[in-house]
Amino acid sequence: MTALGFTQHDHAKCVRSGLAAAEAQCRARKLRLTPVRRRALEILLSEHRALGAYDLLARLSEEGLGSQPPVAYRALDFLVKAGFAHKVEALNAYLACAHLGDDHAPAFLICRACRSVAETATTPRQGRLGAAAEEAGFLIERTVVEAQGLCPACRKAAA
Repeated sequence: MTALGFTQHDHAKCVRSGLAAAEAQCRARKLRLTPVRRRALEILLSEHRALGAYDLLARLSEEGLGSQPPVAYRALDFLVKAGFAHKVEALNAYLACAHLGDDHAPAFLICRACRSVAETATTPRQGRLGAAAEEAGFLIERTVVEAQGLCPACRKAAA
């Protein structure tokens, strides 16, 4: 898997394919992708950066889809539990999953200048962390890997 977020790509196709994958998974898993949940996912897919719940709520409110915080939090909770979005802990914000439908352990590369976020996959049961866990008799079930630095565009601008 490659990191998505800092590379050029067909953005409209990216959004369409993400929505199509989510809709297909909802049908297969008998999940309900309500209009608010669908629009929340579409907004996250279109951004390629992490959004806070209140940023999302402002967009939903502008479109008449609700103005109270629970609207955004419920949609985000559903999207995270369904695997369609991730919470970026360092930013207390949410990002659409770049590898929707793949079983993966994501890592987030966070640009400290423009706040764009790229998602890539990790293998937490391997490497030093995996070895330390194995030595301790610990089974890793979930990891959160977040690295902060500068994206290619901000590195170029700073040079």
